[in-house]
Amino acid sequence: MKVTETPPAVPAPRSPVTKQDAPAGGPAKSSEGKVLNVFSHGVLVIWAVLVIMPLLWAVMASFKTDDSILSTPWALPDKLHFENWSRAWNQAHMSDYFLNTILVVGGSLIGTLLLGSMAAYVLARFDFPGNRFIYFLFIGGMSFPIILALVPLFFVMNNMGLLNSVHGLILVYIAYSLPFTVFFLTSFFRTLPTSIAEAAMLDGASHTRTFFQVMLPMAKPGLISVGIFNFLGQWNQYMLPTVLNTDPDGKVLSQGLVELATSQGYKGDWSGLFAGLVMAMLPVLAAYIVFQRQVVAGLTAGALK
Repeated sequence: MKVTETPPAVPAPRSPVTKQDAPAGGPAKSSEGKVLNVFSHGVLVIWAVLVIMPLLWAVMASFKTDDSILSTPWALPDKLHFENWSRAWNQAHMSDYFLNTILVVGGSLIGTLLLGSMAAYVLARFDFPGNRFIYFLFIGGMSFPIILALVPLFFVMNNMGLLNSVHGLILVYIAYSLPFTVFFLTSFFRTLPTSIAEAAMLDGASHTRTFFQVMLPMAKPGLISVGIFNFLGQWNQYMLPTVLNTDPDGKVLSQGLVELATSQGYKGDWSGLFAGLVMAMLPVLAAYIVFQRQVVAGLTAGALK
């Protein structure tokens, strides 16, 4: 028997692609995107220079002498004068201001995150009469100018015996930061899956245990983000401690810097002033550098989910 092979199929010739077949406006859109990309990068570079240059100049001035700061402000220091930092730390009492600020900001930050997360979780997860009203009360607190409450707040603190005290200032900082914290975390808790909380409840976990052991760890990116924002606001707060904390031994860092600028302005110790200014900036820069990824993750979590 004779076996014949089937000849392979010959593919049909492809028609050449002409200019009319190419997508219309392709090169134009590509060039337009490149122009926008270059423009956006240029704006970012200019913004970065405007932000970084004053910081670098302050750091450079903190290691220079007073004469070199006034005569050659843009020149590099001849050598690193670390005595400026020691003089600001010891003689200008920056160490005392740092300790007071850490106590106040640390206590208020813990209290703000704890109370704010609990309030936000209840507002985001439970439906009850007055839920929206309470939520909008917190929103209204964000738009209320703090300067209008300074005088009545002063008399309330004085009547309660909380004036010129660390715990009194902590309570005021917590009340000042709660509206934004609740607003931020309420939106974040709404993005978390409810199935995990329901599974924990079915396993016999109470509402308290579900919140602290299940939902709160899941909200870690949001807590870090709002914690950084509250840390920046409370660390740089000046108006509240100036009115409510007039004790010279209990002044925080912002009050100390103003007093340092006033006193050193008459003495001409500009190098010590810049050293104190850099000391106040370092914790803020360090906190943002360490937690910058968590801040971005917390801000984009709601959009990604």
